[in-house]
Parts: sequence; structure tokens; C-alpha cells
Amino acid sequence: MNDQKSSYDIVVIGGGSAGIATAASLLKRRHWLNIAIVEPKDIHYYQPGWTMVGGGVFVADETVRPQEKVIPEGATWIQDAVTTFDPENNCVNLRSGGSLTYKSLVVAPGLKLNLAAVEGLEETLGKNGVTSNYLFDIAPYTWKLVQDFKGGKAIFTQPPVPFKCAGAPQKAMYLSCDEWLKKGILDKTEVEFCNAGPALFGVADYIPPLMEWVEKYNVKLNFGHNLVAVDGDRKVATFAVTDAEGNTSRVEKEFDMLHVCPPQCALDFVANSPLADESGFLAVDIHTLQSTKYPNVFGVGDTIATLNAKTAAAARKQAVVAAENLLAQMDCNELQSIYEGYGSCPLTVSKGKVILAEFGYGGKIMPTFPNWINNTFKATRRAWVLKADILPYVYWNYMLKGNELFARSKKKESDQH
Repeated sequence: MNDQKSSYDIVVIGGGSAGIATAASLLKRRHWLNIAIVEPKDIHYYQPGWTMVGGGVFVADETVRPQEKVIPEGATWIQDAVTTFDPENNCVNLRSGGSLTYKSLVVAPGLKLNLAAVEGLEETLGKNGVTSNYLFDIAPYTWKLVQDFKGGKAIFTQPPVPFKCAGAPQKAMYLSCDEWLKKGILDKTEVEFCNAGPALFGVADYIPPLMEWVEKYNVKLNFGHNLVAVDGDRKVATFAVTDAEGNTSRVEKEFDMLHVCPPQCALDFVANSPLADESGFLAVDIHTLQSTKYPNVFGVGDTIATLNAKTAAAARKQAVVAAENLLAQMDCNELQSIYEGYGSCPLTVSKGKVILAEFGYGGKIMPTFPNWINNTFKATRRAWVLKADILPYVYWNYMLKGNELFARSKKKESDQH
């Protein structure tokens, strides 16, 4: 970090799962590459673990490691933040006042939790019964609320897309309900799932098995309900409710516990850059992950404007595709590696059972394992072991180190273009 130069073969923006995995994959293929990773935070988070923290399965400290421990050997960590892009000059400008030039650029800074989009949320989050598993320091409060709950009204919210992990808002609900069922207080509890979207899950094939658990826990489903304000002192949540005709009205709901999935959007420095599309996210070819505007720029992870589920599993697959295609572009060769939109949502429907939803673009089901090992449409103990025990190990010891378990890329067919 102290041997910082100003010019690199490859600059990677972001030291989260996507950025580190891509840098590691690049160095696995060409260890001599001169790579810089720009990341301001000194802590690296395993965000898929926060649902388990909120469910009392993990403790928060299990989901963090020092950033310096995950920087791939051979890469330079620059503890700074990018403020602006200058792709015409192959340059990024830094908050410290310096700049870096590159031959190729990987953009992987993640996205923004837009807490300010819900009036009153920032002021009351972490108290007054208002919580969110989407924040490291708040997820333990979810478990405290669940443990202390004696019955009453519990609301779980889901914002409009895009947001990280398509299943996380309802995973928090299922784990809470499972605990209340075991304690014998679920029959004293009114549980509502207020979803801004039109359906329980974006891939229709997974809705029937999920509905079995919705019915088991007696959850009331409210679609077209978008959280717009929270009054923590009064314990009232306000929703913009859209009916079938498109008419919108405001509805207030009292609560004893409120779990919020915050609205999410592109980071400002990405949205305001020449690399973004109209959504504010990074404009890329959805299969090659190459920028549609600058051929030596690639995007990975939550920052890209693709239609896949924004998950760590998606980043695991994308990192390999981006690394292979970046090197091909650098060598003036055709880009051969294809990302098919793979994402995975291990839906924790109870403490001990998971529906392992795996799918790609267009809702195509893409299971990793054959049906005899794990039925993707059933809640199984095996999928729970994968979520709780195996995937964290794979993350720290494989994905972040360039060991591409379950991450091999598909190659372009000759008739594709």
C-alpha cells in the first residue's frame, strides 16, 4: 500500500467480493500483472452472513476480516476512494487529490443503500423496533428484537428492484417466524410482508414452495406496498400503495417490529460518470461484462446494469468472465467467455432448512447440483449446511483467492455474435 505508483496495467475499483475475486482471477492467470485495488474501507464484509446474524445463527464478528488479509498476493491496495472517471484518458481521480492511469479498468464498487429515500428511516434505524439485516452494525439488533418479541405486529418490507439478494427481505421474516413458532408466540403475532413488487419472488417456479412456508407462518402478503416513511416514536410505517389500475394512495401501518430492506441505487460517482447508463448503473454487455462505451473497461458485481440477482454468487461467476474477457481484450482477441445471468438465493425458510434458488437471465433455472443431491424446489437440510457451513468457507478460501470452485465460465458458441 505504501509503494503506490500512478500507473498500472489494471486498476480495480472496489475491494468487496466482486473486486477482490476479479483481481484474484486475473493474477491466477497472469501473476506478473501490475494491479491496483482502490478501496477506502479497512474492513472486508461477508454480507451474505448478515441474514444469519439477524437470525441468531452467526455473530457479526464472523462476517468480517481486515481488508489487508483479503488483498490478493501481488496486488497493490490503495486505501482511497475514486471521485471521478476520465475514461478518455484511461484515468481515475482519487479523493486524496491524486489520480491513477490504467491499461484496463474493472469497476466493482457495489451500490448504495439509499436510506434517505425513506423519510425518518435513518433517524430511527437500530431503535424503536426498526431494524435491517442489510447493515453490519444493525443486523444484531434484528436478533435482539426477535428474542425479546412477545407478540404483536411484525412488518417486513421489500423495496422496488434493484436491491441486493432477491430473497433477503423474506429470509429475515422466515427466520423470525421460525423462532416465534418454537417459542409458542407466533399465534399471538400478526406478520405482514409488504412488497413493492407484484409477486413473492421474481422467478415464478420458486413461488409454490415458498408459499408453503408463508402459509405455515400465517403471513399476510401485501403487494404494491412501497415503504416511504417511518415514524419510530409512534411506531408507524407509511406505504405508497399501488392498486391494479395504477392508482397510488398512502397507508399507515402500526408495528411492534419493522424489518426494512432499504431502497438501493447506483453510487453517485458511478451514476454521474460517462460509464453509466440511464439507470445510473454501469453500462455493460450483459454477457461479456465489457463496457458498452469503452472497450478496456469491465464491470462486476452490484454496480452493473444487468438483470441478474445481485448476489455474491453472481459476483463469483462474473469475476471469472470479466477476468478472461479483459485479458482477451488486452491481447486484442475476441471475447469468448459468457455470463448467463447466474445468481443464487439460499432462502432460509427455517433454522435448519433452505430452498436453494439458482437461476439466470429470464428466470432460467440453473441448479449447481443434480436433483438427487439437492432438489432446488424443496426446503432441505443439505442446502442449509451449504448456506451455514460450506459457502462461508468457499467465500474466504476459494472465491477471494482465485480458486474458482463452481465458477467456470461458459464459452461463446460459434453461431453466437
